[in-house]
Amino acid sequence: MSMTALDGWRDYTRSHDKSALWGRLRPDVVFESPVMHTPQYGRDITYKYLVSVVEILGGPGFKFTNEWRSDNGGVLEFETEIEGIRINGVDIIASDGDGSLIKHFKVMVRPLKAINLLHRLMGAQLAGA
Repeated sequence: MSMTALDGWRDYTRSHDKSALWGRLRPDVVFESPVMHTPQYGRDITYKYLVSVVEILGGPGFKFTNEWRSDNGGVLEFETEIEGIRINGVDIIASDGDGSLIKHFKVMVRPLKAINLLHRLMGAQLAGA
């Protein structure tokens, strides 16, 4: 059985293998985040945001704490702590027809202090890229 989009994302958060992430994203993928007002369209921008967010969140304290799957994707709940703020969120991932490529990626984060922190850190990360 081939790796699902959900498994591919989970694997990327551990390996940080950027070429594997690129290969998991559909060219027309849609990305939504609590720090952006509008959805972002396409592989280039989605890839840039996902690489940046894993560089910010993916430290030693990052872990997935729960998982829900369906035939066309799933939800991965995560937590970590940055600058003394406990961050809790979910990655909601919809996959394409055979389940191997990510076609829609939505991140939701709580509490508000965590969203504000991520907004600041993502801005700095992307400005430096």
